[in-house]
Amino acid sequence: MNVVDGNAPVQEKNFWQRLSFKFDLRAYTMIIALIGIWILFSVLTDGRYLIPRNISNLSRQMSITAVLAIGMVMIIVATHIDLSVGSILGLTGGLAAVLQVWYHVPTVWAILAALALGALIGAWQGYWVAYHAVPAFIVTLAGQLIFRGSTMGLIKLMTVAPMWPDFKIISSGYLSLIPGIIFTTVGILALIIGRLRSRQSKIKYGFEVRPLFLELLTIAFYCALIILVTFILYQYEGIPYPIIIVLALVLIFTFITKSTQFGRQVYAMGGNADAARLSGINIRRRTMAIFILMGLLSGIAGVLATARLDAATTTAGTNLELDAIASCVIGGTSFLGGIGSIPGAILGALVMASIDNGLSMMNIESFWQFVVKGLVLLLAVWVDIKTKSAKK
Repeated sequence: MNVVDGNAPVQEKNFWQRLSFKFDLRAYTMIIALIGIWILFSVLTDGRYLIPRNISNLSRQMSITAVLAIGMVMIIVATHIDLSVGSILGLTGGLAAVLQVWYHVPTVWAILAALALGALIGAWQGYWVAYHAVPAFIVTLAGQLIFRGSTMGLIKLMTVAPMWPDFKIISSGYLSLIPGIIFTTVGILALIIGRLRSRQSKIKYGFEVRPLFLELLTIAFYCALIILVTFILYQYEGIPYPIIIVLALVLIFTFITKSTQFGRQVYAMGGNADAARLSGINIRRRTMAIFILMGLLSGIAGVLATARLDAATTTAGTNLELDAIASCVIGGTSFLGGIGSIPGAILGALVMASIDNGLSMMNIESFWQFVVKGLVLLLAVWVDIKTKSAKK
């Protein structure tokens, strides 16, 4: 790093330093692992794993876990945990189904009621954590039991179905070709602008940046990957609506966590709560806010789950809190707080869904899915520890 004076921005590395850059193992380990998983299952299923139809099914399958993982990143970054998200999903999805099937409430109002309930539950749990100092583990474990029981009482231990067609399309619909091309183009432009603006911001504030040619190479790789995935999806029916919802949430919450004062304060809380408090951050309000957002996202996941199943059941969302937590950890979120990213959590959710999907296609007994996912989680944490220790 070359500095001319105390206020001068950091300059790029010289030519020879650019040629000798270190491979960022931590950043690309999960991408390499995901590609390896896809190749392995493609071989084991005689090529059926990577056909467009299954890629489309895989994208819909991971969307629910991905929505939960977006909120879970903020919870874990702030050194908390939420064990109730699966039960909140079941309850909010159950409410939407009951309102529509039993009381004939239009789809928009049923969805809004589910989201409002999720946010209200998040506020309730955040209140206990923030203002009464009850550990989040205990509050959300209690919530897991309370909301699962509430779901059973709400739907009277029945399967509530079917949903209206305009509700089901939330999960089963596809974006047609022309809007899909526009959506993909906007996504690519957002990626390019976001990466370049982030790089300029780091230079402005004196942080070390990667060489420009390497940054452009990375951007080109991601753009090519987006185009490839879009092409594959349109070999079947198109871009599924759940993926559009997930990508919209990724953009919104990545902006919140990376480009707003609120997001920076959440990371500061996780990095050092005492220092954050002394710097004037209202820890209680921020804690309340992240639990409200987690409840809201759980409501969105509940709507997606109900639309996908075309029904509400007492078991909806069971164990999904574990998948959401595992997705965050696999994607690089640290339980020590202060470290984690939403794109990383989405990648982790894709890894988890890929394993589930591949084992299901091979007709492997369901108990092996838990065994394999547990081993993957353990391996991800081990890799995280090793890569961090290698940097010291």
